[in-house]
Amino acid sequence: MRHAVLGAGGIGGLLAGALARSGGEVVMLLRPSTLSSFEGRLRVESVVLGDFEVEVDAVSALDRPVDALWVATKATQLKGAWSLASPEHVAKSPVIPLLNGVDHLALLRTRYAHVFAAAIRVESERVSRSLIRQSSPFLRVEVAGAEPMQEALRAAGIECHSNDDELSLLWDKLVFLAPLALATTAAAAPLGAVRDDDRFIGCREEAIAVAQAEGAKVDAAAIRALQEQASADIRSSMQKDVEAGHQPELDAIAGPIIRAGARHGISTPNTITLASQIGANTTLH
Repeated sequence: MRHAVLGAGGIGGLLAGALARSGGEVVMLLRPSTLSSFEGRLRVESVVLGDFEVEVDAVSALDRPVDALWVATKATQLKGAWSLASPEHVAKSPVIPLLNGVDHLALLRTRYAHVFAAAIRVESERVSRSLIRQSSPFLRVEVAGAEPMQEALRAAGIECHSNDDELSLLWDKLVFLAPLALATTAAAAPLGAVRDDDRFIGCREEAIAVAQAEGAKVDAAAIRALQEQASADIRSSMQKDVEAGHQPELDAIAGPIIRAGARHGISTPNTITLASQIGANTTLH
């Protein structure tokens, strides 16, 4: 099976490495400045998949037919990166985005013919140009359709589940992620330091209320339990982005909660406060 992966960070690199190791034909789509320093091999250190090295092809623009396009950019980088994968080359192949938030699905559907909702739960980061480190004890993907691509993920050792309810699939992840990302970034501290913070708890409850008002079926009790049981040492990708001087995904993560809250008359003061604090701090830097 032929895969193109757009996005060379912790998610895209992990996915490309896993699919290539399992025998897939994988090409990474890299900007020319990144491509020039890529040596054609990925080294993956993974709690779930084990440690391995694999050769992976890379180009600066999609130049061949593929069976799937996996989109693993940051939400802030999506429009700038998708020029590397023209609709003409993607054609009718499934496009499977693994981005944070909910708004990217409609955006991608303005460009590509067959876009399938998906969500990934993992802690993974690119340590160097060719080294990907996956540190969480979990690596799970949910996809609404595109069954052959689900099978490809399972063959690569990635837990994959089918969920045809796009709305619930995306909001379920966002409800878990938003308080974690916003509170850890605002406090510049891991989950253990913010788990009992009123703003963390308030943001979570706001996200649950908004998701349910939007029509998503989210298991509020399960989300609360999962956050209580998660490792105290977890640091969000947003927190790491801010520490590295990168633009945080504030609009993708906080934006849907704030905007949908306003539509449904649901107050979201904790989400707004955390997002405003992060925005002010990153502007100052």
